[in-house]
Amino acid sequence: MRRRCLVAATLLVLWASAPLAGTLDEGVAAHRRGDYGFALVTFRGLAQDGNLAAQYNLGQMYRLAQGVVQDHVVAANWYRLAAQQGDAQSQYNLGVMHFNAQGVSRSLVLSHMWLTLAATSGADNAVRNRAMLARQMTPEQVTQALQLARECRLRDFKACE
Repeated sequence: MRRRCLVAATLLVLWASAPLAGTLDEGVAAHRRGDYGFALVTFRGLAQDGNLAAQYNLGQMYRLAQGVVQDHVVAANWYRLAAQQGDAQSQYNLGVMHFNAQGVSRSLVLSHMWLTLAATSGADNAVRNRAMLARQMTPEQVTQALQLARECRLRDFKACE
């Protein structure tokens, strides 16, 4: 009897500590309907396991203050994890954030580097915005940004920033 109670108690503890998060699709659906609490828990669990879509979505939630206090530093950290896995939109967002000094240092070189990576990964506005940015930079800065982008790609995005 005592053993059965111990087993039951152990199972109850394991069940109670199980994550309440769902799948990425469930998190996206929750986010769309404004259930930011469920979306946050779902995205965080998936993001911590390396899911780049969840990392991007967490970045969005922190950048836009959706269910959390706005925190550009946290947003940039989640975007960086997704960007280092090749996510074009996260790369683009980091480029914009470096230009605007939102959660990261203001750096035209790093902004250009991330926009270059985003452009090669398929982000829609990256090419146009990178061209506008390059007009504000010296030729040396553009060369440095392009070199950083090359090194970043060569190391599978692990050398970015």
